[in-house]
Amino acid sequence: MLGLKPERFDLGEFMTQPITLCGKSFLADQSGALYWPVEKTLIVADLHLEKGSAHASRGTFLPPYDTRQTLLRLAEVIDRLESETVIALGDSFHDGGAAERLCDEDLQILKIIQEDRRWIWITGNHDPSIPEEFGGQRFEEFDLGGIKLRHEPRPGGITHEIAGHMHPAARISIHGTSIRRPCFVGNGLRLILPAFGAYTGGLNVLDDAFLPYFGNDGLSVWIRGEEGLYPIATRLLRRD
Repeated sequence: MLGLKPERFDLGEFMTQPITLCGKSFLADQSGALYWPVEKTLIVADLHLEKGSAHASRGTFLPPYDTRQTLLRLAEVIDRLESETVIALGDSFHDGGAAERLCDEDLQILKIIQEDRRWIWITGNHDPSIPEEFGGQRFEEFDLGGIKLRHEPRPGGITHEIAGHMHPAARISIHGTSIRRPCFVGNGLRLILPAFGAYTGGLNVLDDAFLPYFGNDGLSVWIRGEEGLYPIATRLLRRD
């Protein structure tokens, strides 16, 4: 528990938080996914499936359960929010060899959660080509309801954009305790999603790497806790 909510509230009240982007209403979910109610669409970024096996092939051991864990978390939020379309914003697979390493059981889970809904893969720098066996449609970027969905955010004063790639994270300090967690970050005109994958790290939103996207015009941050999603005042943000 992050200790960021009064005890009188129920946990369910913090599972989602409303986000407005260019006048359109979304729900940011504690899982790290973004739901667009009007479009009945779930948006996730940076699944990095088979990252564990990629590291193992190079001699760095990670427990080989990241793909299963990520897919089961994704299945849960798809069902809970009754999503009719799923859009994955690139780097869904950690590298070009993921297809050969993905086990039959995990491939079957993927196919099951794709049933009876539209599935869109946005290609990323880790997965510029996604094998046909993974189903769905493939786009370099996708326009939905006037919002541009892409893997990597474009620098400058871009609006109407939802992206991933940056793996945003926030570090806060409360009552002498420091907490660092993945987060959503936006400014009302564009939004960058946290990485959804089990083995994905995060880059502090106060890092200079975010300046090309948000400048010094102010940020809105929603931090993922173990039991909820919480809007965080920017004065609480700390650099690493």
